[in-house]
Amino acid sequence: MIKRSVFQQCLELYPREEYDELVKRVRAKSRVHRKYDAFLRNFVAGTQVVTIEENGRLQIPKNLVAFAGITKEVVLSSAIDRIEIWDKSKYESILLEGQNNYADLAEEIFADDV
Repeated sequence: MIKRSVFQQCLELYPREEYDELVKRVRAKSRVHRKYDAFLRNFVAGTQVVTIEENGRLQIPKNLVAFAGITKEVVLSSAIDRIEIWDKSKYESILLEGQNNYADLAEEIFADDV
């Protein structure tokens, strides 16, 4: 499954099982809320089933290419349970931006584990 990222201007590629688990978590939230409707509408926008062709290629739908701002060079980045698909210049920019607060983020996220 391929979909737009919630937090970044990139795409996310999921194995079907992982995507189904994610959808279960989304469906477990209260549906009697306007914010849920707004979130769900954007969450599923452009989501599509994709298959890897015999030659190992993957056709990314044009509307998703436009969302991610992919121009020429692409970066595939492992994100544990999914693969992020980025325009190369956007990926390099977000990495550079994140370097400044990487240690702070790690400390904040894992503070309870220490």
